[in-house]
Amino acid sequence: MLWIFQRRRTFAAFGHKRVLMEFSMVVSSLFKRGFIRPAAIALLAGCLPTVALAHPHVFAEARLELSISPDGTVQQLAHVWRFDDVFSSTVLMEFDKNGDLKLDKQELIDLGHVINGSIAEFKYFQTVLDNGKDVKMARPTDLAADFTDNRLLIIFTSKPEKPLKLAAGHKISFGVYDPTFYTAIDYMNDSDLIVKGLPAGCTSKVVRPDPDEALAQNQATLTDAFFNDPTGTDMSKIFATRLEIDCEPKGKTG
Repeated sequence: MLWIFQRRRTFAAFGHKRVLMEFSMVVSSLFKRGFIRPAAIALLAGCLPTVALAHPHVFAEARLELSISPDGTVQQLAHVWRFDDVFSSTVLMEFDKNGDLKLDKQELIDLGHVINGSIAEFKYFQTVLDNGKDVKMARPTDLAADFTDNRLLIIFTSKPEKPLKLAAGHKISFGVYDPTFYTAIDYMNDSDLIVKGLPAGCTSKVVRPDPDEALAQNQATLTDAFFNDPTGTDMSKIFATRLEIDCEPKGKTG
């Protein structure tokens, strides 16, 4: 997006003399909703200094529509991210080459290309897990930028690189988060996570982790990361809101 998500790059590419604050697209709920408590923040700071220094610069409201085919295969994930006023204004100023205070078709295309190239290394902020194991996602081919009511929108669809089927005894989760902790992107309402074509025998629910509980449950992992690999733990993943689909094992009767 200005992908100013080129976190380890400066804005020299845009002709700037300064390094603009590093924005990242979109998402971790705890800061936006303000529900993380001081004790949790203290534990975070103590476990990972890099996280203590990181905080969201950009906020976005997300929407996810998950489509499932009749045979139970995940067809696609349709994402819409709506960014805050300040970031949207910054993007407008950076990409409005002709100075008419709006982005024309070509300017939006240019913006989309910058975003696409910049967030690919972060897996488009997506997390898809099958029984706790990462599911590799194919690179989106339709990512587009738009402005509505002076707010930047990022719209794209994605799908698993290999067929992912909702099988009995499997729990599959879907969500978005920024692994660098620089963005706060979240689903503000449970209704922002939609499932189309949910098979019989499967249930879906929205999970919003409690920060204190999440930190307590992952304390051993965080401590190990502090001593061995401070940059190797996706802290924001622990707190990310997710859509969970759970399919009953065969023979189970409710």
